[in-house]
Amino acid sequence: MNLIIEMLTNNLTILFALVMAIFLGFELISKVPTVLHTPLMSGANAISGVVIIGAIILVRQSESYNYVMLFLGSLAIVLGTINVVGGHAVTNRMLQMFRKK
Repeated sequence: MNLIIEMLTNNLTILFALVMAIFLGFELISKVPTVLHTPLMSGANAISGVVIIGAIILVRQSESYNYVMLFLGSLAIVLGTINVVGGHAVTNRMLQMFRKK
């Protein structure tokens, strides 16, 4: 518990930026028309790919006893992979609508 409190205290600016990014992202996405959600998701897959690469670097550079970094890195890898695979499936389905039958 002390490790988590110390991490939050040391990274307060980063935590504030994360919370602000979550609120800003929610506000921006909620204002996007329904027709544009699929192309927007396709563009977000590139960002998820960067998240996966960053998480792999985080896991590789963390110490074997630092369970917080290992857990967060592993969670980022799993969630980023789910987002990339789901986005690819949705994008593929969207592109099939424009192909001639």
